[in-house]
Amino acid sequence: MAKKRNPPKKTVKPPSTRPKPVNRAAVDARLDALYHQVREILDSARSRAWQAVNTAMVESYWEVGRVIVEEEQAGKERADYGKRIIDNLSHRLQTDFGKGYDRSNLFHMRAFFLAYPIVDAVRRQLSWTHYRSLLRVEKLDARSFYEAEAVNARWSTRELDRQIDSLLFERLALSRDKAGVLELARKGHEVRTPSDLVKDPFVLEFAGLRHDERYFESDLERALIAKLQHFLLELGKGFAFMGRQQRITLGGEHFFIDLVFYNRLTRSFVLLDLKVGKLTHQDLGQMQMYVNYYQRELTAPDENPPIGIVLCTHKSEAVVRYALPEGNTQIFASRYKLHLPTEEELAAELQRERQEIEFVDRLGRPDPGADESRDHPEE
Repeated sequence: MAKKRNPPKKTVKPPSTRPKPVNRAAVDARLDALYHQVREILDSARSRAWQAVNTAMVESYWEVGRVIVEEEQAGKERADYGKRIIDNLSHRLQTDFGKGYDRSNLFHMRAFFLAYPIVDAVRRQLSWTHYRSLLRVEKLDARSFYEAEAVNARWSTRELDRQIDSLLFERLALSRDKAGVLELARKGHEVRTPSDLVKDPFVLEFAGLRHDERYFESDLERALIAKLQHFLLELGKGFAFMGRQQRITLGGEHFFIDLVFYNRLTRSFVLLDLKVGKLTHQDLGQMQMYVNYYQRELTAPDENPPIGIVLCTHKSEAVVRYALPEGNTQIFASRYKLHLPTEEELAAELQRERQEIEFVDRLGRPDPGADESRDHPEE
C-alpha cells in the first residue's frame, strides 16, 4: 500500500526588516516648526534683554544729568563752574568708559534731566537715541506729540527724525483749534474720522523729484512706489497698499485710479489721485466717480465708505468748496511738497489759506443790500 505523501510545507517569509519610507515633507515641516519655536524663544529673550539694558541706560543717563545739574546749582556763584564740571567729567569718563561720554553727550544728559525732571515721565519704550532727537524739539507740545507718536507707532529713530524734520506736528495742527492742538500733543495723532487721515500739505521729499524740474504724474507715481515704505510713513497709521493703476470700466470706457490703499483704522478704501499742477473741478468730479464706484461695487456691508484724496501742487478753496457737495466727508484735496518745508513757510501758507477761506465765506453770504433793493424797487 503506497504511502501518502505529505504536502510540501509552505515557507513563511520572515517580516520585512526594511524601514518604511520616510515622509520627508512631514519631517521638514516638523523641523521647520521646531526652528520657529526656538527662534521665537530666543528673539523674545533678546528683546527682553535689550529692553532691560535700554531702560537701565536711559535711567542712568537721567541720573548723570541730575547730579550734573545739582552740582552746577551748588557752585552757581562761579560762572565757569558748570563748564569745568562737563570738561572734567568728560575727560575722566572717556578714559574709563569710552567715547560715549564726550562733552556733547554729557550736555545731552544735562538737558535730558532739565526736560524731564520727573524720572517716571520717561518712556521705557524709547531709546537714548530717541530722546536725543526729542531734545532738539523746543516746543513742549510738539515734543510731547512726537514722544507719544514714537511710542504708539513704534517709530525708529530715523523715522522720528524724518517726522520732526517734516514738521508733522505743525502740519497736523494747522487745521485744529487750540483744544485740538492740546489733545494732539497729549495723545498723539488719533484717527477717528476720514479727515484725520488728511494732511495739508503732504511732504514727499523722499521721492527724489525736484519742484523746479519738469516731471509727469507717472514719474511721481513711480517714485512713490519705489519708496513705498517712506510713503506709508508719511500717510500715517493703519495704511496698507492695495495696488496702482487700478482699472474700473464704466460703459465700455476704462478709468485708472493711481493708487489704492486700505486703512484698517477707518475700515475703508483710500483712493489717491496724483495731479501735477493746479487742482480743477474735473479732478474732484473724477474722484467723486471713483469713490461712488468703490462704495457701490467693492465696499462690504461691514466696511465704511471709501475716502478719496486728490494730491496736487496748488488748489483753490473756492473750487474745492463748490465742486463738492455740502456736508462732504469722503473727498479731500491736499497739496504736496517735494521738499521739507520750514515752519515759516507753513505759517505763511496757513495765513494765505485762511484769507482765501474767509474770502470764499464772504462770497457765499447773501448781500442784505440786494434783498432790500428787491423789496423796494426804484420808482
